[in-house]
Amino acid sequence: MRRVRFRDETGIARTGNWTGDGIQTADRSYNPAGVDILPPCEPTKIICQAGGYMDHREESGFDDRPERPELFIKTPNTVIGHGDAIELPPNRDEVDFEGEFAVVIGKECRAVDVDDAMAYVEGYTCVNDISNRDDQQSERNWVRGKSFDGSLPMGPVLATPDEVPKNATLTLRHNGEVKQETTTEHMIFSVPELVADVSELITLNPGDVIATGTPYGPDSLNEGDEVEVEFEGVGTLTNHVTTR
Repeated sequence: MRRVRFRDETGIARTGNWTGDGIQTADRSYNPAGVDILPPCEPTKIICQAGGYMDHREESGFDDRPERPELFIKTPNTVIGHGDAIELPPNRDEVDFEGEFAVVIGKECRAVDVDDAMAYVEGYTCVNDISNRDDQQSERNWVRGKSFDGSLPMGPVLATPDEVPKNATLTLRHNGEVKQETTTEHMIFSVPELVADVSELITLNPGDVIATGTPYGPDSLNEGDEVEVEFEGVGTLTNHVTTR
């Protein structure tokens, strides 16, 4: 199932199943082009992995394999949906895209074992970890660099695990050109390992998100750009870039 949250033509928020025939709800069908697609979940917290793939670690100047996932937080104000505008923060010179897929938690999760972790995963979605490098490079905890408003496009759907192939492909296109591409087999830590590690000390609630990290190739965004993040089994998250 590929569950989608959307706002219909009357302004009512609804949930449906996005199929090849459109969005299906219990009582009718909707054309995706005629509704506003909302983020697929409403997280209380977003836990992000830094350097989830070795090729990105190496381009960032790190050639060692970490002993455990390296984590940072993005706050809920960062979340925007499919089709929404990414607003570049003012007076910043370097703002980058980072295509990723994310894990969405389905039930309360604390200190789970790796072998049990998938029982707490509701599904997967696409995210774009928009990063303000000007501030990220000058601050210790990346608050301004990672948690400015609208810096985490997410969507377009939440796909249940059975929809996503074992070695699913992640692709980012910038103005139509492929800039990032990898498969899940290249992840340093698997999804169950990430869920187990994060939940050791942090209680994860339904709707919370773990962003799994970006592969090689983040690059700068400019006004007028279009950026697409596609994860096999989920679909394509599309956003355009504006200035405030």
